[in-house]
Amino acid sequence: MAAAIGEYKWEVKVPEKKLKDKLYFENLKTVVVDTELCSRCLTCVSICPGGLTVSEEDIVDFPDYETKCLDCGACVRVCPRFDYEPKSGMGDYSAFIAGRSKRFAGQDGAMVTELIVSAMEMGVIDRGLFAGRDENWATEMFHVRDPEQLAITTLGGTKYTFADVMPELKKAVRFTKSGVGVVGTPCIVSGVRKLQEEYPIFREKVKLVVGLFCTENFHYNEISQYLKDKGVDFSKLVKTDITMGKFIATMTDGEVKFKVKALEEILPSGCNVCTDFTAVEADVSVGSVGSAAGFSTVAVRNATAGKVIAYIKKKGYADFGDADPAQLGFLVGHKKKRAANIGT
Repeated sequence: MAAAIGEYKWEVKVPEKKLKDKLYFENLKTVVVDTELCSRCLTCVSICPGGLTVSEEDIVDFPDYETKCLDCGACVRVCPRFDYEPKSGMGDYSAFIAGRSKRFAGQDGAMVTELIVSAMEMGVIDRGLFAGRDENWATEMFHVRDPEQLAITTLGGTKYTFADVMPELKKAVRFTKSGVGVVGTPCIVSGVRKLQEEYPIFREKVKLVVGLFCTENFHYNEISQYLKDKGVDFSKLVKTDITMGKFIATMTDGEVKFKVKALEEILPSGCNVCTDFTAVEADVSVGSVGSAAGFSTVAVRNATAGKVIAYIKKKGYADFGDADPAQLGFLVGHKKKRAANIGT
């Protein structure tokens, strides 16, 4: 099958249907959604020309698919879980370091912000996608094109609910001139790579992929109700954090603290099967584990990320030190063990 968008033209190899007599969406639904293998990355939603969407329950859905599905196969072509090959371990890296930005304040060294802004200064990209939040702590996406936008305080800190990164990436790719930088959890990174495999415009336009260390993420409706039941007042909430096995919600008048393990009762099934803690497919991976307090751990995985780090060092934009990859071993192993224990 031949396809074209503007000046882009390529030959498309449509995947073989696992359910021969069904539409491609029915294949996606049966193999990924109904089996609860879906990671809610929304790569399929971002690329579907027919009407694939997300339900009120935050599940991939396609109302009236019988008449609206074009049976083009786009959804299964880009879904990282349709032919799922779990990633794990530390992945390839050329450097494993600790960094703390001198320009930006933020959680664990603010190196995600530093990487994106430095790449913008270099001309590698002209915009970066960040997940922020609204006053109810629901995630919302921001297209940052100027460092001054980072004055928006809700862009900082860790979010523990799913964000609509991929649909916004499609918009960013459409309007960028020099390139896009995107920040995401391992499942988002895998979705970006699938888009780049299938569509040349994403290979050309997505220039920097920053992966986040991740043990799990949550559906907003579920975790917000869970936290309210624990006594969290969202009107007073300042930040949330996971450290030393504890989930900590800091409010203006106190803290709510409990073991992270308690959240397993609302852990999405798509996170349960994931074994990738370090975002092994990213250009550069960032997290707090493995470095001193106040620093980000940075795994530099390819030449593009290496050039951005070299630029940051040349400009003196960050302090750097040593990080210890061995400290990540427990969480890497934890995700593998959790996935292996499903159904046992």
